[in-house]
Formats: sequence, structure tokens, C-alpha cells
Amino acid sequence: MVQSSIRLPSFIYLYDGGKTKSLNLKEIVTYLKKKLAKTKVAIREDFIPFFLNKLPAEEKKILETIAIELASSKVRSISNKDITFKPLPAEVNYEKRRLIDPRHKATGILYDSFRLISLFTKLIPKDESNFDHCHIIFTNQLFGTWSESDLRYHARVAVLGFPSIISTIGIVEAPAKPREFYIKRQMGQNLFILKKEFKGRFIDDDDPQLTEVMKGYCMQALFFHMTGDPFCKDKNCRLYNAHWQEEVIQAQLKSEYEFCNLHEEFLTKATK
Repeated sequence: MVQSSIRLPSFIYLYDGGKTKSLNLKEIVTYLKKKLAKTKVAIREDFIPFFLNKLPAEEKKILETIAIELASSKVRSISNKDITFKPLPAEVNYEKRRLIDPRHKATGILYDSFRLISLFTKLIPKDESNFDHCHIIFTNQLFGTWSESDLRYHARVAVLGFPSIISTIGIVEAPAKPREFYIKRQMGQNLFILKKEFKGRFIDDDDPQLTEVMKGYCMQALFFHMTGDPFCKDKNCRLYNAHWQEEVIQAQLKSEYEFCNLHEEFLTKATK
């Protein structure tokens, strides 16, 4: 249920760390401006480089500390919640290379999402660390959360907070594909052939529909920021918390409407 208290941000910042040509942040900016006409929306470069570049030269030594924290956020075993370990020098150097070279892509490492958000929060300056500013970080890192129900980590598309993080790899890897896909894969069928057979039933790498899908995840981040309640039970609403690829496609691409009546009404009232 949408809460009565509204924290409408004056500024929304989208951080361009998705590293995929399929994500058009300018289109998302236009979309968000239509939804929240009173809010200023801006694109910034990848999150960590953006704030590092604003630091005085003597403070840029923090790069080593950030690299250590990133390496320490790595999930070494999906069935082990304990990630308190000292990272290896090679792991720290890998993170430093990623931070220095913006073209460097992540290589399938799973990170603990709350450790990432904790690190990112520390980098946001005080004058932007309030409800007037909404930070939405696109990243090509794969991150996950620990589930007490089955005692393992699960990859996520987005983890919402202050800031929120959204993964362009997570949208491919996190929501489950149709069950028949996995059955046929276990039977040894070729992955390329399977992708052709199930085309249209899941979001793939560099999917041309990625931008449209990510509009919905941005709206979930905004609803979290505004109300603390980002999800909807209506499978046709962009705020539906999808766990299957076909649910993502239904809510973000196939639905006859963007938002259920409740959330549409909320947006109308919030932006008057």
C-alpha cells in the first residue's frame, strides 16, 4: 500500500555505469521528466569515478581504500553468508583497474549488494545526502542478497535504498527464464539454439528492449525514495516485483497500462 507521506525529490541523478549500448539514459531522463515534471533529472558518469574526480588530488589516495572495500564485497560462495575476509592483492588490483579504466567490464563476480550500497553512501557528499536528492546507480556489476528462506545468495536486478543500484547484467541473470528452458539445457541442448527457441520470453544481453524495461526499475527506485514502498501486487504494473523473466516482460513491455489505478493516482497527486 502506498504510504501517505511523500518525499518528492528535487533532483534525480542517473549514473552511467551500465556499459551497454542498449541502455539509453537520455530516453529515461525524458521519461522521468514527464512523470515528475517538477524534478530535475541529470545523467552523470559512472558513480565512483564521478565522485573521485571531484576530490582534491591529495584525497584521491582513497582509490586504494575503495578497491579494498569492493574486493571485500565479493561473494565467494553463494551458500555462505560470511563475507568477512581479507581480499587478495590480485583482487584489489582488479578493482583498481576497473575504477581507473571506465571501459573495463565486470567479469561475472557476484557482490553483496548491501556492502556496495554502504560503500556508495560514503562517497555521496553531505549536501546531496538527503531526501531532496535521489541517486540511481546503473552498473554492470552483478550483485545479490542473502535469502534466509533457502540460505543462499540470489542475484538481483535492483536493490533499492539511498542510493539505489540497478544492474544491466542482473536483468539478464537474476529473473528466472521459463522452466522448460532449464529442462532442455540440462538435457544438453545447445544454448544458442535455446535462445532462438525462447526468444521473446526473456531479456538477453544487449537487448534492444533494455531501456524500456529499465524505466520501470527507475520508477521502483523513485517510489522507494518517495514512500519506502516500491512494489505492487498487480502483475501489469511497472512496480511489480518480478522474479521470472516473463513477469518482467509482462509488467514492463506487454501490459496495456503502465501503473495500476492506485499508483497512477499517487503519481498524479504527487506531481500537482
